Amino acid sequence: MSMDFIKERLTVYGQLMRIDKPIGTLLLLWPTLWALWIASAGQPDWRLLLIFSLGTFLMRSAGCVINDFADRHIDMHVARTKQRPFARGAVSGKEALLLAALLALLSLLLILPLNRLTLLLSLPAVFLAASYPFTKRFFPLPQAYLGLAFGFGIPMAFAAVTGDVPLLAWLLFLAKALWTIGYDTAYAMTDKPDDLKIGIKTSAITFGDHDVLAVMLCHAAFIALMTGIGHSLDLGWPYYLSLLLSVLLIGRQYLDIRHRDRALCFKAFLDNNRVGAVIFAGLVLAYALR
Repeated sequence: MSMDFIKERLTVYGQLMRIDKPIGTLLLLWPTLWALWIASAGQPDWRLLLIFSLGTFLMRSAGCVINDFADRHIDMHVARTKQRPFARGAVSGKEALLLAALLALLSLLLILPLNRLTLLLSLPAVFLAASYPFTKRFFPLPQAYLGLAFGFGIPMAFAAVTGDVPLLAWLLFLAKALWTIGYDTAYAMTDKPDDLKIGIKTSAITFGDHDVLAVMLCHAAFIALMTGIGHSLDLGWPYYLSLLLSVLLIGRQYLDIRHRDRALCFKAFLDNNRVGAVIFAGLVLAYALR
């Protein structure tokens, strides 16, 4: 087996895992970090930070591989995805499934030292991540399902820190789910013409002419919940300033998506990374100033 062959396969596997497109990992990571900071009252264990950061990367990568496997007969018909490994015939189904299994196994090994509740919560987390790609065939709001899958790092983080998952954790989970529906609907708007031809179900299609309104309502509910969480925790001004900045960033997203330009809708999706980062910074500073 030549080095050129190995390099070529690693490149393909990296593309399957979206290593070159870290936005998905970041959108998963920010809420997990929020949860770790809140659960530990601003003093998270560095080992938990490392475990959850690596675990987020591994599970997001595994989810991307499963997603491409599920869409292997579809991606060549979508402008944005026609150069993915399956679409151009660069990888087999067996290779992809083995890679996804390896990534899931590595993420499991990471959390083995943690408590029993965290391990139990990993089971629905893995199920949701693995099954999400197939919901686009029959479920009219797969972005809502994705919201559940993307948010399970939150109860797992609380369980790892405190051994419990309080109501506050589930409110944060709900906030994250609403945020996900919002930004992933904007993402789905970029593929809407192609998805309509293929018959794929997305929230952008289900919401129809109300897609922009639905995106903004989800963001509004997300900010409202995050405000309530801050109030219940008696967080200081840096946190509320971060929410205000997030509102301004989301307002800019409205300007991008209101005319449904595909490139601008994708830009709006990417810009949610700034929202996650700003809220994290606000949390860190709020706890540091206590």
